Amino acid sequence: MSSSTATATVDAPDGPQSDGSKLRTFLGILKKFIGVTDLAAVRFSLPSQLLEPTPNLEYWTYLDAPNAFIAIGTSDEPLDRMLEVIRFWLTKDLKYAKGKPCKPYNSCLGEFFRCNWETEDNAPRIETAELNGSTASGSDKGSLRSLKVPPKSDRSESTVSLSVPKHGTSTPDKKPIRVSYLTEQTSHHPPVSAFHITCPERGLTARGFDQITAKFTGTSVKVLPGEHNMGIFISLDKFGGETYQLTHPAAHLGGILRGSLSVSVSEMAYITCPETKIKAILHYVDEGWLGRTTNKIDGVVFRYDPENDNKTRVQDVPDEDILIRLSGPWREKVVFTIGSTPVKSVPPEQQYTIIDVAPLDVASKVIPPEDQQLPNESLVLWGGVTKAIHAKQFSKATEIKVELEEQQREKAREREKNNETWQPVFFEHVVGNGGKPDLTEKGRQVLERAQRGEWSMEGIL
Repeated sequence: MSSSTATATVDAPDGPQSDGSKLRTFLGILKKFIGVTDLAAVRFSLPSQLLEPTPNLEYWTYLDAPNAFIAIGTSDEPLDRMLEVIRFWLTKDLKYAKGKPCKPYNSCLGEFFRCNWETEDNAPRIETAELNGSTASGSDKGSLRSLKVPPKSDRSESTVSLSVPKHGTSTPDKKPIRVSYLTEQTSHHPPVSAFHITCPERGLTARGFDQITAKFTGTSVKVLPGEHNMGIFISLDKFGGETYQLTHPAAHLGGILRGSLSVSVSEMAYITCPETKIKAILHYVDEGWLGRTTNKIDGVVFRYDPENDNKTRVQDVPDEDILIRLSGPWREKVVFTIGSTPVKSVPPEQQYTIIDVAPLDVASKVIPPEDQQLPNESLVLWGGVTKAIHAKQFSKATEIKVELEEQQREKAREREKNNETWQPVFFEHVVGNGGKPDLTEKGRQVLERAQRGEWSMEGIL
Protein backbone atom coordinates (compact mmCIF):
# COMPACT_ATOMS: atom_id res chain seq x y z
CA MET A 1 0.00 0.00 0.00
CA SER A 2 1.43 3.40 -0.97
CA SER A 3 2.00 6.05 1.68
CA SER A 4 -0.45 8.40 -0.07
CA THR A 5 -3.16 5.77 0.15
CA ALA A 6 -2.35 5.02 3.75
CA THR A 7 -2.71 8.63 4.86
CA ALA A 8 -5.82 9.43 2.81
CA THR A 9 -8.88 10.35 4.83
CA VAL A 10 -12.55 9.95 4.04
CA ASP A 11 -15.35 12.17 5.41
CA ALA A 12 -17.39 9.51 7.14
CA PRO A 13 -20.47 10.15 9.26
CA ASP A 14 -19.82 10.68 12.96
CA GLY A 15 -21.28 8.29 15.48
CA PRO A 16 -25.05 8.66 15.99
CA GLN A 17 -26.32 10.78 18.88
CA SER A 18 -29.60 10.08 20.61
CA ASP A 19 -32.10 12.86 21.26
CA GLY A 20 -31.47 12.38 24.97
CA SER A 21 -27.73 12.86 24.48
CA LYS A 22 -28.35 16.04 22.48
CA LEU A 23 -30.61 17.42 25.19
CA ARG A 24 -28.05 16.69 27.90
CA THR A 25 -25.42 18.54 25.87
CA PHE A 26 -27.83 21.43 25.33
CA LEU A 27 -28.76 21.62 28.99
CA GLY A 28 -25.10 21.52 30.01
CA ILE A 29 -24.40 24.56 27.79
CA LEU A 30 -27.48 26.45 29.01
CA LYS A 31 -26.60 25.95 32.68
CA LYS A 32 -23.58 28.19 32.15
CA PHE A 33 -25.94 31.04 31.28
CA ILE A 34 -28.37 30.95 34.20
CA GLY A 35 -28.94 34.56 35.23
CA VAL A 36 -27.54 36.03 31.97
CA THR A 37 -29.85 38.89 31.02
CA ASP A 38 -29.88 38.19 27.28
CA LEU A 39 -28.70 34.94 25.70
CA ALA A 40 -29.23 36.33 22.20
CA ALA A 41 -26.77 39.17 22.85
CA VAL A 42 -24.14 36.67 24.06
CA ARG A 43 -24.60 34.71 20.81
CA PHE A 44 -23.06 31.55 22.25
CA SER A 45 -22.10 28.96 19.67
CA LEU A 46 -23.84 25.59 19.77
CA PRO A 47 -22.23 22.40 18.44
CA SER A 48 -23.43 21.62 14.92
CA GLN A 49 -25.30 18.47 16.01
CA LEU A 50 -27.69 20.70 17.99
CA LEU A 51 -28.45 22.99 15.04
CA GLU A 52 -31.17 22.84 12.43
CA PRO A 53 -29.36 22.85 9.04
CA THR A 54 -31.05 26.13 8.12
CA PRO A 55 -29.72 29.71 8.10
CA ASN A 56 -31.53 32.03 10.51
CA LEU A 57 -32.48 34.47 7.73
CA GLU A 58 -34.11 31.70 5.70
CA TYR A 59 -35.97 30.40 8.75
CA TRP A 60 -37.68 33.64 9.88
CA THR A 61 -39.85 34.66 6.94
CA TYR A 62 -43.37 34.73 8.46
CA LEU A 63 -44.89 33.52 5.18
CA ASP A 64 -45.46 29.88 6.04
CA ALA A 65 -48.91 30.34 4.41
CA PRO A 66 -48.46 33.04 1.72
CA ASN A 67 -52.06 32.60 0.53
CA ALA A 68 -53.15 34.11 3.86
CA PHE A 69 -50.84 37.10 3.29
CA ILE A 70 -52.11 37.95 -0.21
CA ALA A 71 -55.72 37.83 1.05
CA ILE A 72 -55.10 40.90 3.23
CA GLY A 73 -56.90 43.93 1.85
CA THR A 74 -59.43 41.94 -0.17
CA SER A 75 -62.40 43.47 1.64
CA ASP A 76 -63.60 47.06 1.45
CA GLU A 77 -64.74 46.86 5.10
CA PRO A 78 -62.21 47.90 7.80
CA LEU A 79 -63.39 45.27 10.27
CA ASP A 80 -63.02 42.52 7.69
CA ARG A 81 -59.53 43.71 6.80
CA MET A 82 -58.52 43.40 10.45
CA LEU A 83 -59.83 39.82 10.41
CA GLU A 84 -57.78 39.16 7.26
CA VAL A 85 -54.68 40.43 9.08
CA ILE A 86 -55.46 38.23 12.11
CA ARG A 87 -55.92 35.20 9.86
CA PHE A 88 -52.46 35.84 8.40
CA TRP A 89 -51.00 36.30 11.89
CA LEU A 90 -52.30 32.90 13.00
CA THR A 91 -50.55 31.21 10.03
CA LYS A 92 -47.18 32.96 10.12
CA ASP A 93 -45.46 30.35 12.31
CA LEU A 94 -46.85 27.05 11.04
CA LYS A 95 -43.35 25.64 11.49
CA TYR A 96 -43.85 25.79 15.27
CA ALA A 97 -47.38 24.45 15.19
CA LYS A 98 -46.42 21.59 12.86
CA GLY A 99 -42.76 20.90 13.62
CA LYS A 100 -40.24 20.58 16.41
CA PRO A 101 -38.28 23.39 18.08
CA CYS A 102 -34.92 24.04 16.50
CA LYS A 103 -31.98 26.45 16.52
CA PRO A 104 -30.92 27.78 13.09
CA TYR A 105 -27.44 29.19 12.42
CA ASN A 106 -26.56 32.59 13.85
CA SER A 107 -26.49 35.19 11.05
CA CYS A 108 -23.34 36.98 9.91
CA LEU A 109 -23.20 40.73 9.40
CA GLY A 110 -23.98 41.51 5.77
CA GLU A 111 -25.47 38.08 5.13
CA PHE A 112 -28.69 38.23 3.10
CA PHE A 113 -31.44 35.95 1.85
CA ARG A 114 -34.02 36.35 -0.92
CA CYS A 115 -36.79 34.19 -2.29
CA ASN A 116 -40.23 34.17 -3.90
CA TRP A 117 -43.46 32.35 -3.23
CA GLU A 118 -45.86 31.40 -6.02
CA THR A 119 -49.11 31.20 -4.13
CA GLU A 120 -52.74 30.40 -4.81
CA ASP A 121 -55.46 33.02 -4.55
CA ASN A 122 -57.74 30.62 -2.70
CA ALA A 123 -58.42 32.09 0.75
CA PRO A 124 -62.17 32.41 1.46
CA ARG A 125 -63.36 36.01 1.45
CA ILE A 126 -64.43 37.53 4.72
CA GLU A 127 -67.57 39.50 3.81
CA THR A 128 -70.09 41.24 6.04
CA ALA A 129 -73.64 42.56 5.84
CA GLU A 130 -75.64 44.92 8.00
CA LEU A 131 -76.83 43.45 11.28
CA ASN A 132 -80.51 43.33 11.90
CA GLY A 133 -81.30 46.00 14.46
CA SER A 134 -83.25 43.54 16.58
CA THR A 135 -80.23 41.24 16.79
CA ALA A 136 -77.83 43.92 17.98
CA SER A 137 -77.81 45.04 21.56
CA GLY A 138 -76.91 48.64 22.37
CA SER A 139 -77.79 51.84 20.59
CA ASP A 140 -74.72 51.95 18.33
CA LYS A 141 -74.58 48.30 17.27
CA GLY A 142 -76.61 48.88 14.13
CA SER A 143 -73.45 50.08 12.42
CA LEU A 144 -71.67 46.78 13.06
CA ARG A 145 -71.48 44.19 10.37
CA SER A 146 -72.16 40.49 10.58
CA LEU A 147 -70.66 37.67 8.56
CA LYS A 148 -72.55 36.86 5.39
CA VAL A 149 -72.92 33.06 5.51
CA PRO A 150 -74.36 30.44 3.16
CA PRO A 151 -77.84 29.03 3.76
CA LYS A 152 -77.98 26.55 6.63
CA SER A 153 -78.25 23.61 4.26
CA ASP A 154 -74.85 24.52 2.76
CA ARG A 155 -73.04 24.79 6.09
CA SER A 156 -71.25 22.26 8.22
CA GLU A 157 -73.00 21.34 11.45
CA SER A 158 -70.95 23.71 13.57
CA THR A 159 -69.05 26.54 11.90
CA VAL A 160 -68.45 28.32 8.63
CA SER A 161 -64.74 28.08 7.83
CA LEU A 162 -62.80 31.09 6.59
CA SER A 163 -59.51 29.29 7.06
CA VAL A 164 -56.95 29.33 4.26
CA PRO A 165 -56.77 26.02 2.37
CA LYS A 166 -53.71 23.82 2.31
CA HIS A 167 -51.03 25.06 -0.08
CA GLY A 168 -51.24 23.39 -3.48
CA THR A 169 -55.04 23.32 -3.78
CA SER A 170 -55.49 26.01 -6.44
CA THR A 171 -57.84 25.69 -9.37
CA PRO A 172 -56.03 25.10 -12.68
CA ASP A 173 -57.39 28.23 -14.38
CA LYS A 174 -56.03 30.61 -11.72
CA LYS A 175 -52.58 32.12 -12.19
CA PRO A 176 -50.41 32.01 -9.04
CA ILE A 177 -49.60 35.30 -7.34
CA ARG A 178 -45.94 36.09 -6.69
CA VAL A 179 -44.67 37.35 -3.33
CA SER A 180 -41.01 38.44 -3.02
CA TYR A 181 -38.88 38.56 0.11
CA LEU A 182 -35.54 40.15 1.00
CA THR A 183 -33.75 40.19 4.35
CA GLU A 184 -30.28 41.29 5.46
CA GLN A 185 -28.36 41.09 8.74
CA THR A 186 -27.89 44.76 9.56
CA SER A 187 -26.31 44.56 13.04
CA HIS A 188 -24.14 42.06 14.88
CA HIS A 189 -24.15 43.57 18.38
CA PRO A 190 -27.04 43.37 19.02
CA PRO A 191 -28.00 40.80 16.36
CA VAL A 192 -30.66 42.48 14.18
CA SER A 193 -31.92 41.78 10.66
CA ALA A 194 -34.21 43.87 8.45
CA PHE A 195 -36.80 42.35 6.11
CA HIS A 196 -39.12 43.51 3.34
CA ILE A 197 -41.96 41.54 1.72
CA THR A 198 -43.75 42.78 -1.38
CA CYS A 199 -46.71 41.72 -3.52
CA PRO A 200 -47.26 44.53 -6.07
CA GLU A 201 -50.17 42.67 -7.69
CA ARG A 202 -52.09 43.11 -4.43
CA GLY A 203 -50.50 46.41 -3.39
CA LEU A 204 -49.15 44.76 -0.24
CA THR A 205 -45.89 45.27 1.62
CA ALA A 206 -44.63 44.08 4.99
CA ARG A 207 -41.43 45.08 6.76
CA GLY A 208 -39.72 45.17 10.10
CA PHE A 209 -36.64 44.35 12.15
CA ASP A 210 -36.11 40.90 13.62
CA GLN A 211 -34.37 40.80 16.99
CA ILE A 212 -34.97 38.63 20.01
CA THR A 213 -33.87 38.56 23.62
CA ALA A 214 -33.67 35.26 25.45
CA LYS A 215 -33.16 34.25 29.07
CA PHE A 216 -32.66 30.80 30.58
CA THR A 217 -34.62 30.51 33.81
CA GLY A 218 -33.28 27.10 34.82
CA THR A 219 -36.26 25.18 33.48
CA SER A 220 -37.05 26.95 30.19
CA VAL A 221 -35.80 29.59 27.77
CA LYS A 222 -38.03 32.66 27.53
CA VAL A 223 -37.84 34.53 24.22
CA LEU A 224 -39.10 38.10 23.74
CA PRO A 225 -38.79 40.69 20.96
CA GLY A 226 -35.71 42.87 21.36
CA GLU A 227 -35.83 46.66 21.70
CA HIS A 228 -35.45 47.17 17.93
CA ASN A 229 -38.16 44.63 17.05
CA MET A 230 -41.36 46.69 16.93
CA GLY A 231 -43.25 43.93 15.12
CA ILE A 232 -44.42 43.41 11.54
CA PHE A 233 -45.75 46.45 9.67
CA ILE A 234 -48.19 45.61 6.85
CA SER A 235 -49.22 48.40 4.45
CA LEU A 236 -52.09 48.36 1.95
CA ASP A 237 -51.61 50.62 -1.10
CA LYS A 238 -55.24 50.16 -2.10
CA PHE A 239 -56.36 51.94 1.04
CA GLY A 240 -53.95 54.86 0.97
CA GLY A 241 -51.12 53.10 2.77
CA GLU A 242 -53.33 51.91 5.64
CA THR A 243 -50.85 50.23 8.00
CA TYR A 244 -51.17 47.48 10.59
CA GLN A 245 -48.58 46.97 13.32
CA LEU A 246 -48.40 43.39 14.64
CA THR A 247 -46.35 42.95 17.82
CA HIS A 248 -44.89 39.67 19.04
CA PRO A 249 -45.86 37.86 22.26
CA ALA A 250 -43.47 35.86 24.47
CA ALA A 251 -42.35 32.36 23.52
CA HIS A 252 -41.04 29.65 25.80
CA LEU A 253 -38.79 26.72 24.96
CA GLY A 254 -39.77 24.21 27.59
CA GLY A 255 -39.45 20.52 28.36
CA ILE A 256 -35.65 20.77 28.71
CA LEU A 257 -35.48 18.93 32.02
CA ARG A 258 -37.87 16.16 31.01
CA GLY A 259 -36.05 15.63 27.70
CA SER A 260 -38.85 16.63 25.32
CA LEU A 261 -38.53 20.13 23.86
CA SER A 262 -41.70 22.09 23.15
CA VAL A 263 -42.65 25.65 22.27
CA SER A 264 -45.45 27.52 24.00
CA VAL A 265 -46.60 31.13 23.70
CA SER A 266 -47.77 33.49 26.43
CA GLU A 267 -48.66 37.10 27.17
CA MET A 268 -50.12 39.43 24.52
CA ALA A 269 -49.90 40.16 20.82
CA TYR A 270 -51.33 43.48 19.62
CA ILE A 271 -52.52 44.44 16.15
CA THR A 272 -53.32 48.11 15.63
CA CYS A 273 -54.50 50.16 12.68
CA PRO A 274 -54.57 53.93 13.42
CA GLU A 275 -56.30 54.72 10.13
CA THR A 276 -59.36 52.55 10.82
CA LYS A 277 -59.16 52.99 14.63
CA ILE A 278 -59.53 49.23 15.09
CA LYS A 279 -57.30 47.19 17.41
CA ALA A 280 -56.95 43.52 18.31
CA ILE A 281 -55.62 42.05 21.54
CA LEU A 282 -54.68 38.37 21.38
CA HIS A 283 -54.04 36.86 24.81
CA TYR A 284 -52.00 33.67 24.58
CA VAL A 285 -53.04 31.54 27.56
CA ASP A 286 -50.07 29.30 28.20
CA GLU A 287 -51.31 27.23 31.13
CA GLY A 288 -54.67 26.07 32.42
CA TRP A 289 -55.62 24.09 35.51
CA LEU A 290 -52.81 22.07 37.15
CA GLY A 291 -50.19 23.70 34.92
CA ARG A 292 -51.34 21.97 31.74
CA THR A 293 -50.33 23.74 28.54
CA THR A 294 -53.39 24.91 26.63
CA ASN A 295 -51.90 26.73 23.60
CA LYS A 296 -55.09 28.79 23.66
CA ILE A 297 -55.90 32.28 22.40
CA ASP A 298 -58.54 34.56 23.86
CA GLY A 299 -58.91 37.75 21.85
CA VAL A 300 -60.99 40.81 21.09
CA VAL A 301 -61.23 43.21 18.16
CA PHE A 302 -62.48 46.62 19.19
CA ARG A 303 -62.68 50.32 18.46
CA TYR A 304 -59.82 52.29 20.00
CA ASP A 305 -58.42 55.79 20.11
CA PRO A 306 -54.90 55.85 18.55
CA GLU A 307 -54.17 59.03 20.53
CA ASN A 308 -55.08 57.34 23.82
CA ASP A 309 -54.19 53.69 23.30
CA ASN A 310 -54.38 52.45 26.88
CA LYS A 311 -56.14 49.08 26.55
CA THR A 312 -53.56 46.32 27.04
CA ARG A 313 -55.67 43.40 28.35
CA VAL A 314 -58.80 41.73 27.02
CA GLN A 315 -60.64 42.50 30.27
CA ASP A 316 -59.78 46.22 29.93
CA VAL A 317 -62.00 46.62 26.85
CA PRO A 318 -65.58 47.83 27.50
CA ASP A 319 -68.29 45.62 25.99
CA GLU A 320 -69.66 48.53 23.99
CA ASP A 321 -66.35 48.82 22.06
CA ILE A 322 -66.00 45.13 21.23
CA LEU A 323 -66.69 44.14 17.62
CA ILE A 324 -65.34 40.58 17.55
CA ARG A 325 -64.26 37.90 20.03
CA LEU A 326 -61.81 35.11 19.21
CA SER A 327 -61.03 31.87 21.00
CA GLY A 328 -59.34 28.53 20.44
CA PRO A 329 -56.01 26.66 20.43
CA TRP A 330 -53.55 28.33 18.04
CA ARG A 331 -52.05 24.94 17.12
CA GLU A 332 -55.47 23.72 15.99
CA LYS A 333 -58.62 25.78 15.30
CA VAL A 334 -59.46 29.37 16.26
CA VAL A 335 -63.01 30.69 15.91
CA PHE A 336 -64.52 34.16 16.15
CA THR A 337 -67.95 35.54 16.97
CA ILE A 338 -69.67 38.85 16.32
CA GLY A 339 -70.22 41.18 19.29
CA SER A 340 -69.19 41.20 22.94
CA THR A 341 -70.78 37.94 24.14
CA PRO A 342 -68.11 35.43 25.29
CA VAL A 343 -67.47 32.80 22.61
CA LYS A 344 -68.47 29.89 24.88
CA SER A 345 -71.93 31.46 25.26
CA VAL A 346 -72.52 31.80 21.50
CA PRO A 347 -74.28 28.96 19.61
CA PRO A 348 -71.96 26.91 17.35
CA GLU A 349 -73.78 28.08 14.20
CA GLN A 350 -72.73 31.65 15.04
CA GLN A 351 -69.05 30.72 15.48
CA TYR A 352 -66.85 31.12 12.41
CA THR A 353 -63.53 29.37 11.87
CA ILE A 354 -60.86 31.95 11.06
CA ILE A 355 -58.06 29.37 10.94
CA ASP A 356 -57.73 25.61 11.12
CA VAL A 357 -54.03 24.78 11.28
CA ALA A 358 -54.45 20.98 11.23
CA PRO A 359 -54.49 20.46 7.43
CA LEU A 360 -51.91 23.17 6.62
CA ASP A 361 -48.29 22.71 5.58
CA VAL A 362 -45.42 25.19 5.35
CA ALA A 363 -45.33 26.51 1.77
CA SER A 364 -42.23 25.96 -0.34
CA LYS A 365 -40.01 28.87 -1.36
CA VAL A 366 -38.68 29.62 -4.84
CA ILE A 367 -34.92 30.05 -4.37
CA PRO A 368 -32.42 31.68 -6.78
CA PRO A 369 -30.31 29.18 -8.75
CA GLU A 370 -27.06 28.44 -6.94
CA ASP A 371 -24.95 29.88 -9.76
CA GLN A 372 -26.75 33.24 -9.36
CA GLN A 373 -26.29 33.47 -5.60
CA LEU A 374 -23.51 35.56 -4.07
CA PRO A 375 -20.97 34.33 -1.48
CA ASN A 376 -22.75 36.22 1.34
CA GLU A 377 -26.20 34.81 0.51
CA SER A 378 -27.34 32.54 3.31
CA LEU A 379 -27.55 29.29 1.36
CA VAL A 380 -24.06 29.72 -0.10
CA LEU A 381 -22.44 31.16 3.02
CA TRP A 382 -23.65 28.26 5.19
CA GLY A 383 -23.67 25.66 2.40
CA GLY A 384 -20.63 23.75 3.68
CA VAL A 385 -22.07 23.51 7.19
CA THR A 386 -25.45 22.39 5.88
CA LYS A 387 -23.92 19.73 3.62
CA ALA A 388 -21.84 18.33 6.47
CA ILE A 389 -24.81 18.21 8.88
CA HIS A 390 -26.95 16.39 6.32
CA ALA A 391 -24.10 13.90 5.94
CA LYS A 392 -23.97 13.60 9.77
CA GLN A 393 -20.34 14.78 9.67
CA PHE A 394 -20.82 16.95 12.74
CA SER A 395 -17.14 17.44 13.52
CA LYS A 396 -16.55 18.77 10.01
CA ALA A 397 -19.67 20.96 10.23
CA THR A 398 -18.46 22.47 13.51
CA GLU A 399 -15.01 23.08 12.00
CA ILE A 400 -16.48 24.96 9.02
CA LYS A 401 -18.84 26.88 11.30
CA VAL A 402 -16.03 27.98 13.62
CA GLU A 403 -13.98 29.09 10.62
CA LEU A 404 -16.88 31.22 9.35
CA GLU A 405 -17.34 32.78 12.77
CA GLU A 406 -13.64 33.61 13.04
CA GLN A 407 -13.74 35.25 9.61
CA GLN A 408 -16.53 37.49 10.88
CA ARG A 409 -14.53 38.44 13.96
CA GLU A 410 -11.53 39.27 11.79
CA LYS A 411 -13.66 41.54 9.58
CA ALA A 412 -14.98 43.26 12.71
CA ARG A 413 -11.41 43.84 13.93
CA GLU A 414 -10.49 45.33 10.55
CA ARG A 415 -13.44 47.72 10.64
CA GLU A 416 -12.53 48.79 14.15
CA LYS A 417 -8.89 49.29 13.17
CA ASN A 418 -9.89 51.45 10.18
CA ASN A 419 -12.61 53.25 12.17
CA GLU A 420 -15.24 52.09 9.68
CA THR A 421 -18.97 51.97 10.41
CA TRP A 422 -20.97 49.11 8.92
CA GLN A 423 -23.72 50.09 6.48
CA PRO A 424 -26.27 47.63 5.08
CA VAL A 425 -26.45 47.19 1.31
CA PHE A 426 -30.19 46.69 0.82
CA PHE A 427 -31.67 48.68 3.71
CA GLU A 428 -31.34 52.31 4.72
CA HIS A 429 -31.44 51.56 8.43
CA VAL A 430 -29.35 49.34 10.68
CA VAL A 431 -31.99 49.78 13.39
CA GLY A 432 -34.51 52.50 14.29
CA ASN A 433 -36.93 54.35 12.00
CA GLY A 434 -39.81 53.29 14.25
CA GLY A 435 -39.13 49.64 13.48
CA LYS A 436 -39.82 50.14 9.75
CA PRO A 437 -36.64 49.78 7.66
CA ASP A 438 -36.66 51.44 4.23
CA LEU A 439 -35.08 49.83 1.17
CA THR A 440 -32.05 51.32 -0.55
CA GLU A 441 -32.11 51.65 -4.34
CA LYS A 442 -30.23 48.34 -4.54
CA GLY A 443 -32.81 46.69 -2.31
CA ARG A 444 -35.63 47.97 -4.52
CA GLN A 445 -33.86 46.65 -7.64
CA VAL A 446 -33.41 43.20 -6.09
CA LEU A 447 -37.14 42.94 -5.28
CA GLU A 448 -38.20 44.34 -8.66
CA ARG A 449 -36.13 41.69 -10.43
CA ALA A 450 -37.46 38.98 -8.12
CA GLN A 451 -40.99 40.03 -9.05
CA ARG A 452 -40.06 39.38 -12.70
CA GLY A 453 -38.57 36.02 -11.74
CA GLU A 454 -35.03 37.29 -12.38
CA TRP A 455 -32.20 36.55 -9.95
CA SER A 456 -29.09 38.05 -11.54
CA MET A 457 -27.28 40.65 -9.42
CA GLU A 458 -25.42 42.06 -12.42
CA GLY A 459 -25.57 45.86 -12.44
CA ILE A 460 -26.80 45.97 -8.81
CA LEU A 461 -23.65 45.00 -6.90
